[in-house]
Amino acid sequence: MTIRAPASGLVDRVVEHLSLGVILLDEELRVRFINPAAQAMFAVSARQVSDSPLRRFTPAGRVLERSAGQVLASGTAFTERELRLEVSEGRYITVDLSMAPLPHDEVLIELNHLDRRLRITRDQNLITQNQATRQLLRGLAHEIKNPLGGLRGAAQLLERELGNESLREYTQVIIEEADRLRTLVNGLLGPNTRPNKRQVNLHEILERVRQLVEAEAPTGVTVERDYDPSIPDMLAEPNQLIQATLNIVRNALQAVDQHGRITLRTRTQRQFTIGDIPHKLVARIDVTDTGPGIPPEILDHIFFPMVTSRPSGTGLGLSIAQTLVNQHGGLIECRSEPGETVFTIWLPLEAEHGG
Repeated sequence: MTIRAPASGLVDRVVEHLSLGVILLDEELRVRFINPAAQAMFAVSARQVSDSPLRRFTPAGRVLERSAGQVLASGTAFTERELRLEVSEGRYITVDLSMAPLPHDEVLIELNHLDRRLRITRDQNLITQNQATRQLLRGLAHEIKNPLGGLRGAAQLLERELGNESLREYTQVIIEEADRLRTLVNGLLGPNTRPNKRQVNLHEILERVRQLVEAEAPTGVTVERDYDPSIPDMLAEPNQLIQATLNIVRNALQAVDQHGRITLRTRTQRQFTIGDIPHKLVARIDVTDTGPGIPPEILDHIFFPMVTSRPSGTGLGLSIAQTLVNQHGGLIECRSEPGETVFTIWLPLEAEHGG
């Protein structure tokens, strides 16, 4: 049987529709071909970069050309996993990079964009960790609440039997400390009921949060809004979303201290995956502050209970916020650097509108 090579037109169509980025460089490391996936990665057009060095259009071009030069010189293929490339100032992507020499001193570059897969894995880990932590804490909290109740009850009985009024000061300390610990334990337990959802407007929730925070904010702190009015109403429990967002915005308020800016921004995004569940439409809420940033050593653990960078903090606010958003099928993510911290709340929209 003779296998016939596919027509060049068919090959072109296949390459054009690959999710894999493909770039062909000539012997002078000029771009001879770039498919749409690679154009999207580097935010360039084929017409723009054709017959030109890629380094003119993206900082990543220098890295790719250096590796391509080595491939041409050695005549051997080259592969690097999870390579972080700067595609524009301050914007990076993570790729698996493969290069191979071709006849006529050309180099074929293949770029497998990993950020979406890495983000999905990270999100799923966040959800799994949150669920495991909540289960552990619920068991621990119940074990603590039982003896606390007995301790408080015994102190109350003892107080009734004491004839000396001055000694009741000590029983009051026991009762007050038992109450304080019970409040802390209840915070660890978080919400114990499923949300009673109804149709709500996301911006009404954010405006409520903004009003509460502005009443607490020092005069040197501004709270700005950047809303997308096209976001449809969604099915949610408004008090839970208010509480989740308020926890995040109050953290931002404490981060900026006496002077700074907090921005509430909303957008929609299509074809987005939360954890491992794909959604046709999601709402994105960004809470951005101009504070000093979150210390790198705790950034990966900030949604765990009792993790905080503030001496007076309990470390419960973000953990509870994550749980409340998880109950709506959503997720909270965070990125932080000095001068800018962004908490992003993702909430599914399409299920409430006919999918």
